[in-house]
Amino acid sequence: MEGSRTGFQSENLTLDVESGVALITLNRPQVLNALDQALSGALVRAVERCAEDPEVRSVVITGAGRAFCAGGDMKPAYELLGKQPARYFRDLTKLLHRLVADLRLIPKPVVAAINGPAVGAGMSLALACDLRLISEGAFMKQAYTSIGLCPDGGWSSFVPGLAGGGRAAELVFLDEPVSAQQALAWGLVNRVVPGERLLGEALDVAGRLASGPATSYARAKELLNQSLWPGLETQLERERQFLMACAESVHFAERVRALMERRLVDRATGMRP
Repeated sequence: MEGSRTGFQSENLTLDVESGVALITLNRPQVLNALDQALSGALVRAVERCAEDPEVRSVVITGAGRAFCAGGDMKPAYELLGKQPARYFRDLTKLLHRLVADLRLIPKPVVAAINGPAVGAGMSLALACDLRLISEGAFMKQAYTSIGLCPDGGWSSFVPGLAGGGRAAELVFLDEPVSAQQALAWGLVNRVVPGERLLGEALDVAGRLASGPATSYARAKELLNQSLWPGLETQLERERQFLMACAESVHFAERVRALMERRLVDRATGMRP
């Protein structure tokens, strides 16, 4: 963003503000912007800054590199196998669920610019935003159940609310990727945009919102929250408890071990994860 000011910067995230629009960029491209405690904490702080800064009137969230967000970082959980991996998810979901709640409560419109795969918690992060623009080549994927976990980050509230219970069940049990066009047809995103135009269009939408009636938008967002997801915080806690139980299961241990060992082989052979 030319002429922007840096509102916040860490090793794995940047926040830039220009003309009332805050651009938050997840910046762990080497691991497809997977969420660990450091990145999740940085996201919480960035959204707090946006909420507190009177100059910020709308927010855009995107990812650096070829992914929006690949979900939770499984490496720490893999390293804790046999040593209560649920502790990792307990701590990570405290941050993730705080982030999701803050995105719904911030009285400013939030736009997701989904530039690549939005998987697991990355899908939840995108769905927690008010509007979603997705690149033609990007996709969404539930991912949790394929690794022996259950959805978190509000996924079990957002997907049924946006796409219906039947679509949510299909994604939970079959876990097939959802293409950009399919996501649009199902109501999971608002627009499909050519990749080279995605960020520019997302910033244009956010710019229009930044020049709009802020009080009106804030009250309208609150009404939508009460209408669509009145029990979100209760559901987030259910997701956290169930996720921790799944993390202690033999199914998760088997599947995360297979996933991480396959990644090690891929890196050794030069294959892209």
